[in-house]
Amino acid sequence: MTQGFALTTPLFYVNALPHMGSAYPAIAADALARYYRLRGRPVRFITGTDEHGLKIERTAAERKLSPQVHSDEIVQGFEQLWKALSINYDRFIRTSDPRHTAIVSEFFQRVWQAGDIYKGRYTGPYCVECEEFKRPQELINGNECPIHRKPVKEQDEENYIFALSRYQEKLEGHYAANPQFIQPDFRRNEVLNFVREGLEDFSISRAAVRWGIPLPVDPTQTLYVWFDALLGYITALLEPEDEPTLENALRRWWPVNLHIVGKDILRFHCVYWPAMLLSAGLPLPERVFGHGFLTRDGEKMGKSRGNVIDPIALSGQYGADAVRYYFLKEIEFGRDSDFSELRFKQILNADLANDLGNLLNRTLNLTQKYCSNTVPDVARGSSNPLREIAEPLAAHFEPAFESLAFSTACDKVMAMIRAGNKYLDVQAPWSLIKQGPSEQQAAREVFYAVLESVRIAAVLLSPVIPSLTSEIYRQLGFSPQQWESLDWRAAQWGGLPPGQVLSERKVIFPRLE
Repeated sequence: MTQGFALTTPLFYVNALPHMGSAYPAIAADALARYYRLRGRPVRFITGTDEHGLKIERTAAERKLSPQVHSDEIVQGFEQLWKALSINYDRFIRTSDPRHTAIVSEFFQRVWQAGDIYKGRYTGPYCVECEEFKRPQELINGNECPIHRKPVKEQDEENYIFALSRYQEKLEGHYAANPQFIQPDFRRNEVLNFVREGLEDFSISRAAVRWGIPLPVDPTQTLYVWFDALLGYITALLEPEDEPTLENALRRWWPVNLHIVGKDILRFHCVYWPAMLLSAGLPLPERVFGHGFLTRDGEKMGKSRGNVIDPIALSGQYGADAVRYYFLKEIEFGRDSDFSELRFKQILNADLANDLGNLLNRTLNLTQKYCSNTVPDVARGSSNPLREIAEPLAAHFEPAFESLAFSTACDKVMAMIRAGNKYLDVQAPWSLIKQGPSEQQAAREVFYAVLESVRIAAVLLSPVIPSLTSEIYRQLGFSPQQWESLDWRAAQWGGLPPGQVLSERKVIFPRLE
C-alpha cells in the first residue's frame, strides 16, 4: 500500500468569524494536500474548530447566546470560507463533538495512570485571549500579553497539573534526534531556547470554566482548552462508523506527517503536545511547521485589533485562485509579511495575467491561425530551449514544495513561463510560417514547445491555482475526465498529443485595474 500523508491546520478558535490569518494556513495545507494526491499518495487533510474555554464562554455570553449556538454560527463561517477558497479537506473536526469527548477522556486516563497528573495550586499571570499562563519575563509593559497587547490577570486556583518538567530531557533528546521535527529552523531555535530555560508543570484544568469537557476524575472542573483541543487531531482520524476509541483513531493515520500552525501557538504543539503524547505512550508527529504572521500596516492581523482582511470579500472580488496564488507565491512561508492591496494586484497582473495568461492566449491564437486549431504534429523527441527547462522542472519543484517553500516552487515554474514568452518573441513563428517548408516546421516546433511548457506549468501549479490550471487544460483540448485523472507523470515532457483539437479560447485571468 502506498504510504499515506496526514496533515492538519490548527483547530481554529471560534471566538469570532475567520479572517485572512485563519485562511492562510488552510490555503497552504490544501495546496500541500493537492500536491500529495497528485503524487498518488493517500491523503488525510484535517481542519476544524476549537470550541471550548473561557474566551468562548464570555463571547457567547456577550452575544446572549449559549456557547454551543455561538460555536455553531462561527463554524458556518469557516465552512463558507473554506468553500470560497477551494479548501478540499477530508475531515472537519469540532471539539464540541461528543465523539471527541470520548477520545479526550480515554487519553486523560492514560496520562493519569502514568502518574503525570497531580492536584495543586496554580498561580500566575493569565491571558484569556491566549488561554495561557504567561511567564513574567514574557510580559511587556509590566503586565501585557506580547501577542494581544492586553493586560493579563493574576489567576490563583486549585487545579490539576501536568508534570511537564518530567519530560524536559526526553523532549530535548527528541529535538536532537529529529531536527526536522520543528520547522523552519529559526522557529526551532525559539522553541529550543524556551525549553533550555527549564520546563514548568502546567495546569490542565479550570475550576471557573463551565464550557468544556468535565475532568474524568473530578467533574467539578473542566479540562484546559489546550489539553482538549490538541486531541482533536486524533479524533479527526476516526472513520464515521468507528467507535470513538484511541485504538480506532490511531490505527492508520497516526502519527500525522505535518501540523501547520501559527508561530504564536508553536509552543503548545512542540512542547506541551509531544510531552502529553509521550506520557500517553503514543508516537510523536513527524513535523510541526510554524508559519509567520500576516500583518497590515505593520501590525499582526487579529480579530481583537479590528484590522483584519476579509478573505471572503477578497476572494469574491478577485477569485479564489488569485488569493491562493498571492499568499503562497509572494510570501515566504514561515516569515512574517505585510499585506498591500497594490502589491497584490501588481503580482497577479505580472504573473497570472501578463506572463501565464498572455503566453497561453497568444500561442493558442497563433496555433488556431496557422495550424488549423490543432496541436502541431512534431517529432516529440526533438530538443529546444523550453524542453531543457521543463524536463528537470518537476524534480526541482518537488523538494521546494515538500519543504513548504511554496514561493520558491512557484518561482521555478514562472521562470519557465517567462522563458516561454521570450522564446516566442525571439523565434517569431508568425514570420517563419510564411517562409519555406523547413521554416514552417520550425514554427510548428515553436508552437508545440510553448504549449507543452504551459501544460506542464498547469500540472505543477494545479495545487496552488486549481481552477485556472483546469481552465488551461480545457483550452488545450483535454476533457474534464482527463484533468480529474491527472497524476504527477503528466509533469513530464511530451504529454500534449499532436493533432489534438484545441478548445475555445478565453482570457484565463483578466488584468486588474
